[in-house]
Amino acid sequence: MFDAHKLDISDELKGVMQLFIPHLDKIRVVLNKADSISTQQLMRVYGALMWSLGKVMNTPEVCRVFMGSFWDAPLQNTEQAELLQREETDLLNDIMNLPQQAVMRRINELVKRARSVKVHAYIIHYLRKQLPYTWGKKEKQKRLIARLESEFSAAARRYGLPKGDFPDLEPFRRKLLEIKDLSEFPKLDKKLVREMDKVFSVDIPLLLEKARDHR
Repeated sequence: MFDAHKLDISDELKGVMQLFIPHLDKIRVVLNKADSISTQQLMRVYGALMWSLGKVMNTPEVCRVFMGSFWDAPLQNTEQAELLQREETDLLNDIMNLPQQAVMRRINELVKRARSVKVHAYIIHYLRKQLPYTWGKKEKQKRLIARLESEFSAAARRYGLPKGDFPDLEPFRRKLLEIKDLSEFPKLDKKLVREMDKVFSVDIPLLLEKARDHR
């Protein structure tokens, strides 16, 4: 919660906020005492707060900011009374929907992890297929890892994988460098891949439908 008259973000608060960057969808920010300033001032304060949050979070996606006057006294400035009432209603609705949002987040996280598993399996499968059966495995593996970005693109084209599902390049490259022989990985089980595709096409939609029915 921020005070409309005090937007300073201390180093301690900055450190805490940066810990929540991976969970921005769970954060809600409140700009309190919004009735104590004029509409023009409120626009400036809101803009300054969003700028500060963006700078601290270092991401284009900034968490939702609710404006209001959260105490029992009458509004000091009624210029934006209707706006503040709508903001308060939105905040209360958001809080009431938290259980539903938690379920949807878990389903989305499940989808994200499942897609990641599928892409990882296909990456290893693709790299493994590039290795020779006998001589020169070690050298070929080094070359594949060195040009990993182009190998990612080739794997995405061959198997129809979204590039957005691929892992971060450099951390994945470092992990591959720790593996002595990629050919020792088991072959890709196409039956398991079909089962995973069934999860995406059948099971996940059923979960989403059940989650919506429990609103």
